[in-house]
Amino acid sequence: MPATVVVGTQWGDEGKGKLTDLLAADMDVVVRYQGGHNAGHRIVVGGEAFALQLVPSGVLYPGVTPVIGNGVVVDPAVLLAELDALSAKGVDVSRLLVSGNAHLIMPYHQELDRLNERFLGKNALGTTKRGIGPAYGDKAWRVGLRVQDLLDPKIFRAKLDVALAEKNQLLARVYNRLPLSADQLAATYLDDYAPRLAPMIGDSVGFLHEALARGERLLLEGAQATFLDLDHGTYPFVTSSNPVAGGACTGSGLGPRDLTAIVGIAKAYVTRVGAGPFPTELDGDLADTLVARGHEFGTNTGRRRRVGWFDAVLARQARRLNSLTEIALTKLDVLDAFDEIKVCVAYEAGGQRYDYPPYHQSVLHEVTPIYETLPGWHQDLTGLTDAADLPVAARDYIDFLAAAIGVPISVVGVGPGRDQFVRPS
Repeated sequence: MPATVVVGTQWGDEGKGKLTDLLAADMDVVVRYQGGHNAGHRIVVGGEAFALQLVPSGVLYPGVTPVIGNGVVVDPAVLLAELDALSAKGVDVSRLLVSGNAHLIMPYHQELDRLNERFLGKNALGTTKRGIGPAYGDKAWRVGLRVQDLLDPKIFRAKLDVALAEKNQLLARVYNRLPLSADQLAATYLDDYAPRLAPMIGDSVGFLHEALARGERLLLEGAQATFLDLDHGTYPFVTSSNPVAGGACTGSGLGPRDLTAIVGIAKAYVTRVGAGPFPTELDGDLADTLVARGHEFGTNTGRRRRVGWFDAVLARQARRLNSLTEIALTKLDVLDAFDEIKVCVAYEAGGQRYDYPPYHQSVLHEVTPIYETLPGWHQDLTGLTDAADLPVAARDYIDFLAAAIGVPISVVGVGPGRDQFVRPS
């Protein structure tokens, strides 16, 4: 399998980091292909937790080369702090390759992100205010600064001056903020960040194709998930890039025929952070129980996640959008305490049944879930290592989801640790 893609099938936080870490054991290269530090992975190895934001999960394996692809937006301060934290825990980060074509997040991106959310008021999108959207906006406007610009001070300063001429007017005239200093920004990025990052910057596209030519195995991981995709998600409550499997090609420089397996990650229930439609959302005691048992708080932001029952309507759409070859189901153990578990198998709106999400957002906001109810199992799954030991009700739940989605479930997570998973037969 030359290249495998790992993609979230819900609204993120499905446990992509753990699965990527699991698959990375058999890989030579792990590539992050889009997003920024607005999404985090939490991986537990030997009882020690590693919170990753920009660095690909494969960094925890000595034989893996981690690559930050061209589709990522990079905040150098965050990246360097993350590398320092990993180094302090004994992780070798010297193998990291950062694409010269990746775009830089600048302080004015973060400032504009914060101000815009405040300006929107009750219509705020719920962004993490990390500058991701404005950085991608500048990329589309063709006024962004790229990682490779750190290697050419003259080019960096010229591009910075062009960007600040517009950004400072916006900050001053619209938001009544003081202008940013080009001299201070250039000093920080060129004198502080560039010397440390320079050894890591290179031609990621060439490196990946040469790795394929050598017969090496590649794993591509995205941030966020299918329904936060800029084109296919619940717009406008989405991210500013394409987490779907197609984005793995544009964000890495690989071609579609290089992808041979696409693994969708699905939590055994559903969570969402921020605003936007959520047909199966729960509240009250059920929601509190799911949040508490699943530790459903953002890795980066600490925000409480919204929670709901598994939504097979979304999962079927994710199967279509990503050409999924299999599903990895995570956090099944969180459901251990429930007497019964519901699965949304379809929506109803205006007397019409929907087996896939309605294309029009006004309809999606009004749908009523159609549920099937399955029995719970009231057994602690966290110590299991063999799928044969799963209680019958848990196996029935897995089989039900696989049939409802139309894709086999190949891995089931039964705890947060690296080794806490089983493989259904």
